[in-house]
Amino acid sequence: MRAAVIDGKGIAANIRAAVADEAAALAEQGWQPRLVSISVGDTAAAELYVRNQSRSAEAAGVQFEARSYAETISMEQLVGVLQGLNADPRVNGIIIQRPLPAHIPVKALQKAVHPLKDVEGMHPASIGNIVYNDLALGPCTAVAAVEILKTLPLRLEGLDVAVIGHSEIVGKPIAFLLMGLGATVTVCHHMTRSVAMHSRAADAVFVAVGRAGLVTGDMIRPGAALIDIGINRVDTDDGGVRTVGDADFASCAEVAGWITPVPGGVGPVTVATLMKNAVLATRMQMDHYRDMYARTDI
Repeated sequence: MRAAVIDGKGIAANIRAAVADEAAALAEQGWQPRLVSISVGDTAAAELYVRNQSRSAEAAGVQFEARSYAETISMEQLVGVLQGLNADPRVNGIIIQRPLPAHIPVKALQKAVHPLKDVEGMHPASIGNIVYNDLALGPCTAVAAVEILKTLPLRLEGLDVAVIGHSEIVGKPIAFLLMGLGATVTVCHHMTRSVAMHSRAADAVFVAVGRAGLVTGDMIRPGAALIDIGINRVDTDDGGVRTVGDADFASCAEVAGWITPVPGGVGPVTVATLMKNAVLATRMQMDHYRDMYARTDI
């Protein structure tokens, strides 16, 4: 294989080490970073994510509490829970695990999280701030994918990038983040006439669609970087299941200069970015309360 396989776990470990130092410094000032995870209903689908987040939090010096609520909880009750967490200065970040029951609209729930505690970066205010190049608490997956690109020996100013997928929390934020770094970005979606035409012209390709094998080697410029954000479960010949990305790894690795594996690529960096957002949120809240008390002379 020609491509260098990007070590997402190594990048994540470096981020966690820096986060641990920052978390320890905040704890010394009386602001121990603390996350609360919210799961609703059948939590089996989210258990792996919760475990990974808990382990990453422990390694980063961030306290982590997982809370589960019955599927019968109403939207009003859940919003009340979030309002209580928003008002609690001991809680610095709130994570809403998915999937959620049908009667709980995820977007409405994300809006109920205070922007200063939106460590997932999914509040409309957090995503909107990216347009103004304010990257305080960006969407974790999008930020992680761009951070991976920044570790490569590529000059981002003027870099031609194709983003395949235009979701509100991954594709679009990636495009804005890259534009803020000076890249020239083309966003492809289901109505794009020829995705391959754009991807073959790009120095770097990001793909986040949710279709296994969507991107193949003949769609990649030789030597380009391929950041695969997709997570798909596919059946194996022996009756098992394996996790793959949106790119056909074998054919793309023959052409690309760098490629992220799935698993082990963007995923670990996303969880580490969540911890980074936790300490950023904690510092922002500490500064907020100090400014508020200073204004009221308390």
